[in-house]
Amino acid sequence: MSNDQTSLSIPSEDAPHERTFMQWPVSRRVHSDRWFLQHLQETIADVANAIAEFEPVVMLAAKEHHAKARRLLSQTIALWDIPTEDLWCRDSGPLFAKTTKGELVVSHIQFNGWGNRQVHRHDGLVARRIAKRLGVSIIDSGLTGEGGGVESDGHGLLMAHESSWVNANRNPGMSREETERRLLQAYGARTMIWSPGLSGHDITDYHIDSLARFTGSGRVFINLPERQDQRDPFHSAALETFSRLRSAGLEIDIVAEPNKRRVRSDDFVASYANYYVCNGAVIMAEFGDRRTDRLAQDAVKRHYPGREIVTLNVDALGEIGGGIHCATQQQPAI
Repeated sequence: MSNDQTSLSIPSEDAPHERTFMQWPVSRRVHSDRWFLQHLQETIADVANAIAEFEPVVMLAAKEHHAKARRLLSQTIALWDIPTEDLWCRDSGPLFAKTTKGELVVSHIQFNGWGNRQVHRHDGLVARRIAKRLGVSIIDSGLTGEGGGVESDGHGLLMAHESSWVNANRNPGMSREETERRLLQAYGARTMIWSPGLSGHDITDYHIDSLARFTGSGRVFINLPERQDQRDPFHSAALETFSRLRSAGLEIDIVAEPNKRRVRSDDFVASYANYYVCNGAVIMAEFGDRRTDRLAQDAVKRHYPGREIVTLNVDALGEIGGGIHCATQQQPAI
């Protein structure tokens, strides 16, 4: 389906950034294990410090957490007094857009803790609080959902899993057609590619950004298992998404998932696709499989020539269902 509403535009992630926003995880209701929460904070600091080598970074945290965060963060990273519970800034942070007049606005999609599965008293207000601090207008999409649930190529094309949007836990009573219309308007896009996805098997209802990413107009980077297991519902859903992207005539680069990773649990998210593109670099995960780590890095270099490839051990993020892209949100330079 197409949409002629293009009064807003969302620059592609590889366009120049003003800064990156991230969130400091603190909630013991979310992360009850004190040791693991400390490990998460160290991992988030590692990601922030890596990005800060290339562009400004703002870490969001309530004032009482600034002293601890500062001990782990580079001195170049700014701390803003905006309270948080968890770290997923891609989902609860602001979706920045440009108007036809060249003004920066927030094209707002309301975060509700992935269908009220997680506390979000603070995280549900992060986007609005950033907009207020920056003094930018908010244009409400009328949608509930998350930034990780939709991918934009920055040239008018979106892709998403229905399971993350056409779902009573986000947008009750809203048809796929109406959801699509609102997404296209929120992103200033024209065309949408849907795939069914998978409901109820993870907290996100299978976010697209852990499987497939646009790397330019008509180009897709997709992370698929080398050995397909038809009994695994994620494998089946991923293959269906691949099939639909191929049918749409897109240029697809298939990258194998790691086989010999450090963390072996079945629910661990080992996604090479969940990288983050910042000014002059791509920050991506490595999982301890020397062969697939190298192949994934080579693929990212092909898609982003001229950028430095920085690899990090972010296993702590994979253990709770996400990655580097999930933990970041860019403010485009406008």
